Amino acid sequence: MKKRKIGMALSLVLAAGTLLGACGKSDDNKTTDTSKGGDKEKAFSVAMVTDVGGVDDKSFNQSAWEGLQKFGADNGLKKGKGGFNYLQSTSDADYTTNLNSLAREGFDLVYGIGFLMHDAVDGIAKQQPKTNFAIIDDEVKQPNVASVLFKEQEAAFLAGVAAALTTKTNHIGFIGGMEIPVIERFESGFVAGVKAAKPEAKVDVKYSGAFDKAELGQTIASTMYASGADVVFHAAGATGNGLFKEAGDLKKKDPAREIWAIGVDRDQNDMGPDVVLTSAIKRVDVAVNDIATKAKDGKFPGGELAIYGLQEDGVGLAPINAKAANKDAIDKAVKEWIEKIKSGDVKVPGTHDELKTFSAK
Repeated sequence: MKKRKIGMALSLVLAAGTLLGACGKSDDNKTTDTSKGGDKEKAFSVAMVTDVGGVDDKSFNQSAWEGLQKFGADNGLKKGKGGFNYLQSTSDADYTTNLNSLAREGFDLVYGIGFLMHDAVDGIAKQQPKTNFAIIDDEVKQPNVASVLFKEQEAAFLAGVAAALTTKTNHIGFIGGMEIPVIERFESGFVAGVKAAKPEAKVDVKYSGAFDKAELGQTIASTMYASGADVVFHAAGATGNGLFKEAGDLKKKDPAREIWAIGVDRDQNDMGPDVVLTSAIKRVDVAVNDIATKAKDGKFPGGELAIYGLQEDGVGLAPINAKAANKDAIDKAVKEWIEKIKSGDVKVPGTHDELKTFSAK
């Protein structure tokens, strides 16, 4: 009887030890998921869907991907599922499918890159309410969507000033992609900048109707240069690559000819060091990194609209080409205009209607 009592006591001690050990093991492994505010450890993951321009468009999508890559590197994430990734769209029919695929893979934040993805992001956000989304260049009013816009007109205005102070023919060109609000902001700001710096200069405006047709960009650029334009600015995504090719080809044929191209979204000097005057920079990379960081820290701005301009360092102008004859004068003028815009003395027009009544005085 005594032995039986001792045995039972030992069994109870062992059972209690096992239970406590199990509890201790569970507590040791418990960590906080800062991205969700939960109790289970899970690395924050983020991905993006490109528009038809592709991730290597040397422009808008590429800038977004560069921002995502930096976020991944800064946070020790690996490319792929569970880290950071992208899916490329070959047509607008891919937008919804790609966004849904990334949401189903469990990414915490999924970006739709570009105005054209409005309907796709809006629809998938409703279907996948537990996934956070962000759209660049448009506003989607859903509680799990952060919307990002830029004051492209401010960067374009500075590019217009640079073009006006560079042209020798007083003939300048603008190549747009599709006729949508974001490109209207580029156009309006650019024309305003030209007029502010040189009222007598004229600006030819032509839209290609696409963001992924380099051949169209080259054809339009060829016509503009042939008609006397000596500086051409594009806001056309990968279509703008044709501008650089045409300018480069013309420069090779006649090295003495003074013609220039102006890039967009990122510093596109690498597209033609001899012909790229500057670029109207749109820091999509900064915005992508910023929103992703907020989401990771549990501060995702769902249902909110963020706007990045000169004041927020969200837009700007790339360095003026050192080969430009009046580089110093351009640098001085650009600096002065930046101060005027930041101080509020000059409000850069972002629409055709605003451009009609614009005055830099």
